[in-house]
Amino acid sequence: MKIGVPKEIKNNENRVGMTPAGVFELTKNGHTVYVESTAGEGSGFFNADYEGAGAIILNSIREVYLLSDMIVKVKEPVEEEYELVRDNQVLFTYFHFASSEKLTKAMLKSKAVCIAYETVEDDNGTLPLLTPMSEVAGRMAVQQGAKYLEKPIKGRGVLLGGVPGVPPGKVLILGAGVVGIQAAKMAAGLGAHVTILDVNMKRLRYVNDVMPNHVVTEFSNEYNIRKHIKTHDLIVGGVLLKGAKAPKLITRDMISEMRPGTVIVDVAVDQGGCVETSKPTTHEAPTFIIDDVVHYCVANMPGAVPYTSTLALTNVTLPYILQLANKGWEKACDEDPFLAKGVNVVHGKVVYDEIANAFGWNVSIA
Repeated sequence: MKIGVPKEIKNNENRVGMTPAGVFELTKNGHTVYVESTAGEGSGFFNADYEGAGAIILNSIREVYLLSDMIVKVKEPVEEEYELVRDNQVLFTYFHFASSEKLTKAMLKSKAVCIAYETVEDDNGTLPLLTPMSEVAGRMAVQQGAKYLEKPIKGRGVLLGGVPGVPPGKVLILGAGVVGIQAAKMAAGLGAHVTILDVNMKRLRYVNDVMPNHVVTEFSNEYNIRKHIKTHDLIVGGVLLKGAKAPKLITRDMISEMRPGTVIVDVAVDQGGCVETSKPTTHEAPTFIIDDVVHYCVANMPGAVPYTSTLALTNVTLPYILQLANKGWEKACDEDPFLAKGVNVVHGKVVYDEIANAFGWNVSIA
């Protein structure tokens, strides 16, 4: 198979879809790998590293798409790439289709095979290709939130860990999944008081067992959310529904009930966001303010720490890339039902129900 690794062109996205180690494994298996020139530089991997592993360096993204049977990326194609995607070409990347009807329609029009990292499952029903980026984003959420709580950036002027004689800041985390657990670890490590809300009692029991005493759990409902948003300094949205839009747990009217300078970090923004006022932002312009509440809604948070993120991502994607390359996508998905869960769009049809439901499409559309 001919596999292409284009340079990411989403704003401030410095990750790359494959490391030189991945190239080496693929070429060892008899495949050809095309890497766009400088694609890996943001993550600390250079053309010479890829060439040494057996890749062929191409000078343009158009050449990569034109020559490749399968494209391996990090983020969904942006508008400039839509016309480059070809009929029957396999794209393996994060798509988050449910948050973008425009992207979905573009991939349907292309007649490509779109396999989404974020809906591949394992035998426990968890999402192995989403987990490492959720771990990075969860930890970054507190790191960024702590920064934007500073007064010069319009935050409340709160130091999350406090100091002797001054109480610590308070962090509210919506969702006790991977993002929520990692955010809680970071916030607890700083010394903040942490409250985690979730509807899954098993997750809350787990949090209660493994976290220190200044991390407390409560069942998630609108009453409790409304109560806590009035007193917490940093709110982290870490809610996920597999392949579907995130539920709006914080509505527009709730924003005015928060104290001025409260910071919201909506990690769920790449699935539409769990805060009604959220809209995707970039690392270049990461925040906006509504009713004196700071919103941080960067849709590719791990892109800010690309060395760590690229290694973490490719550690888990490479085995699947090898399956797809060695067997072809149809045989690979026939033999691995968990990989098959990643198939979202095939030859002009939506084959993942949650995507159709997100747009009110009753049936798969051509």
